[in-house]
Amino acid sequence: MPVSGAKYVASGDGWEVTTGPAHILYAAKDVTHGNYTASATFDQIEAPAHPEAFGIFVGGLHIDQPNIAYTYFVVRGTGEMLVKLRDGISTKDIIPWTANAGVPKQDASGKASYTLAATVTHDSIQFSVNGKRVAAVGKTGLPTDGIAGIRVNHNLHVKVTPISIKAQ
Repeated sequence: MPVSGAKYVASGDGWEVTTGPAHILYAAKDVTHGNYTASATFDQIEAPAHPEAFGIFVGGLHIDQPNIAYTYFVVRGTGEMLVKLRDGISTKDIIPWTANAGVPKQDASGKASYTLAATVTHDSIQFSVNGKRVAAVGKTGLPTDGIAGIRVNHNLHVKVTPISIKAQ
């Protein structure tokens, strides 16, 4: 689907996003390598019609080509998280949808706040939500050097800050 179905409105230091289609958002300057932490903050403004995810990606390669690849970490308002590899048109679960006490559930009005981070070290990727580590995986076979950015699924209304990258 064309990304024209997504609506972005400047809001403070980020954007209020209403989707249309699922998509990724990135700046070519946001290239990562070595040991670093990539993070972004998401505020779910209202509950989606059914559980939908949003989060960050790291190691983006060939972003505008069919052989696109990246590792992504997403959450949804049900208190669940997922880590996945995108490799061209296929995807592979690294950590399947899993309930995690460190991932807040949306409140009765559908609101929740999440600061998501992926910290890449010499041998692993550690994932955190609101400063609390929720998972870690070995990085062998996962793209970690490349572009970092935001991933937002369809039918969501969130506020998001741009990706932040800090060398470790």
